[in-house]
Order: sequence, then C-alpha cells, then structure tokens
Amino acid sequence: MANNTAAAANEGRLPWLTRVAYGLGDTAQNVVWGAMSILTFFYTDYAGIDPATVGMVILLSRCFDGISDVIMGFAVEKTNSKWGKSRPWILWASIPFAVSIVLIYTVPQNAGSTLQFAYLFVTYNFCTTFCYTALNLPYGSLSTMMTRISKERDMLSITRMALSPIGKILAVSATLPLVKVFGDTQMAWVEVMSIWAVVALGLLLFCFYRCKETVVISARDEQYKEQKLPIVKSLKFMALNKYFWMAMTIWMMQNVIVCITGTVLPYYCKYIFMDDALYGILCLLETVIMIAFTMLFCPMLLRRFGKRNMSLIGVSVALAGHLIYMLNPLDYNWVVFSCVIRAIGFAPLYSVIFGFLGDVVEYGQWKFHMRQEGLIFSGGSVGTKVGTGLTSAILTGCMSYAGYVSATNGSAAVQSQSAINMIVSLYEWGPIAVWVILLGILLMYRLDKIYPDIMRELIAREAKGEL
Repeated sequence: MANNTAAAANEGRLPWLTRVAYGLGDTAQNVVWGAMSILTFFYTDYAGIDPATVGMVILLSRCFDGISDVIMGFAVEKTNSKWGKSRPWILWASIPFAVSIVLIYTVPQNAGSTLQFAYLFVTYNFCTTFCYTALNLPYGSLSTMMTRISKERDMLSITRMALSPIGKILAVSATLPLVKVFGDTQMAWVEVMSIWAVVALGLLLFCFYRCKETVVISARDEQYKEQKLPIVKSLKFMALNKYFWMAMTIWMMQNVIVCITGTVLPYYCKYIFMDDALYGILCLLETVIMIAFTMLFCPMLLRRFGKRNMSLIGVSVALAGHLIYMLNPLDYNWVVFSCVIRAIGFAPLYSVIFGFLGDVVEYGQWKFHMRQEGLIFSGGSVGTKVGTGLTSAILTGCMSYAGYVSATNGSAAVQSQSAINMIVSLYEWGPIAVWVILLGILLMYRLDKIYPDIMRELIAREAKGEL
C-alpha cells in the first residue's frame, strides 16, 4: 500500500478531457455566482427592495454560511462512498442547486418588508448556505484527491479558472439583455434563471462522470479507523497553519474584488453613463480577456515564474492600471481601460488560486501529521464568504447612507449628487484596497520554494505507513 501511495504521487498526471470536465464544474457553479454579482441590482431595481435591507440579509447569511462551510468540511472528511469523499457530493447537490437558482429570484414584489426580508433570507440561504456549500467545497477539495503533483493541481486550477468565467458570462453579460427580451420584468429574470439552471445541471453531471478520486493515503485511512475525527485538534492545526491564512486571504480578496466591481459597476453604468446595458458589455470584455490570458499565457508564466511570482507581477499590473484610470474616472473609455487592465493583471492570481490551497493541504500534513482536504477548503471558503458578505454590507450601507433611491422593474430613479458621488468613490477606492492587501500577502508567501522538499519527506513517511 505504501508503494501505491508513492506511485500515485508520481503518476498523478491528468488527461486534458479530465481537466476540462473539472473546469466545467466551476462553469456551472459560476452561473449562480455570476448571478449573485448582480443580485443586489435585481433586488433594488426590479423587486424594489431597499439596499440596506439587501446588505443586511447578505451579511447575516454569510455568518450562517461560514458555519455551514465548517460543517461541510468535516462532512467531506467523514464521507466514504464508492465514489470517494468529495466526488459524490457533486452528484447529490446538483439538482437542489439548480432549483435554488430559480427560487432566489421569485421574491414577492408587493409583500410587506418583513415578508420580503424573510423570503430573501430563506431563499438566499437555501441557495448559498446549503446548496452551493454542499457542492462547491467538495468540488474544490476534489482536486487534491485527483493528483498530488503540485503542477498538475495548478493546471487543474488554471483550466478551472479559464472555464469558470463562461458561467459568469452567461449569468451577467447575457442575463440583462435576455431579461429585456423576455419583457424586462421580475418574471423575465425567473425565466432566464431557469435556462441557466438546466445548463448548470448538465455540466455538473458531466464533471461528476469524468473526474475520479485516485489519491489514496493508507496511513490517513488507518488513523481515522483507529479514532474518531479529532475536531478540536483539526481546527487547532488549521489555525496554526500560516499558509492556510495566506491562501484564505488571497482567495477572499479574489472574491472581494469581484464583489466590488459586480455590485458597483451596474450602478456606475446606469447613473454615470445612463445605460445599464453597458455593464454587460464591460463584463463580457473583461471576462473574455481574462479567459484568453489565462488559457494562452498563464501556463507559460507558471512554468517560468511559479504561481507566487506570476501572481505578484499580475497584481502589480492591476494596481498600476487602476491608478491610471483614476486620472479620469468619469470617462467611459477610461472605465473600459480599467476593466482591460484588471483582467490582464488579475488573470495570473485568479488562475492558480486553488493551486495555493492544494499546496496548503500538503504543508499541513507535513507540519502537523494530519491531512485536511475538506477542512482546508471549507476554512478558506468561510473567510471568503464572510469577507464578501462584509464587503456587500459596506457597499450597500454606504449607498443607503448617501441617499440611494430604489426603483422597481428596471426603472431609473432620480439619484442625489451624494449618491452619485458615493457610487464613483466606491468604484475608485475599493479595488485599490484589495490590490494593496494582495501585494502584502504575496510578498510574505514562501511555500513554492520549500514544496518539493515537503513532498519528498511526505513520500518517505508514507512509505513507512506514517502521515
């Protein structure tokens, strides 16, 4: 069995079709995640809900979501089925996930504020806290169970992040135009989301069919047979893993920047450029550039610089580009420029984020003699969701404080100058904070250099039946 472990580490190369199937799993999930990026816009300008109410629902939900992530992490660790630990959850959660995408857009428009809040809270949590968590966390940890070769996991991450924006393109760039075609009402949103739900379900089933768990670590399995999963010790070791905190922050900031641009840019287009359809164009442009850069250049950059250094270069480019955009933030062409530079600079980090987390799993096993695929990914997700929840609450709270006026069915309310100024300020300064934090974290990250030595020691240990 020890020889099988060593062989798995050396032979964990994956065919391209498997990489593509894995990436399409995130394409499916990004249909709902992309829809979430414009959900605030739907709530305020189609369902007529105050932005502060929306922000409060999202913030409270993120707290519950964080708890569900930890529970899901332990659930993955304890799962033992004929399909493995992570893989079966893709099958089990796919149908509820598809249904939840539709339910979240059926909020009653003419109900009282209390009923609306309750409906938002229940459907939002069913979608994100329950369905998305039960699907996304096992999906993420699945990559560490498909191969132990760091570069192979990086390529899985690159393929995943190259294909996942396609879901965002469907959910963001195509949704608003299709909503207008279907009547530009709340029901039009429900009809469009039903289409995306069917697409997501098909892609998830293909991902489940093609991606197999091949990593078997006998020492870990025997350890868990001898004793129950040590919850307190597991949480302690995760908390003491310094690279977990770095990878979690990197993942959090990746989602925070998407939250900032996805929340603010629709309002920016509607009230500064007087055309909310421009958001779809900008999002499509940024996403296509990111996909192209990820597919064409990130594998080459990975081989040349490694994931830490190529991410550091990319974030520096994104920060410089945003500072240049701020010279003339009210000009549409300069906003286009900011989207293009953000796509180019963000692509390197974006493409390998889950490679960072995969390496953290191996580092944790090396450091603490405990392997925690599910818990590492769930812990990272907790930070990500809480971070984006706080970001969303801050953004919507600032808009409400500045006097933003909600509307219904896509109409444009008359906004005060203070509300307009707040929209511009959020789009100007929010991304800068993200880029600065990322630069600081990446400068401290050193795991790339020591990873080969870690893996050699782990293989030697496992050959002796040790973790």
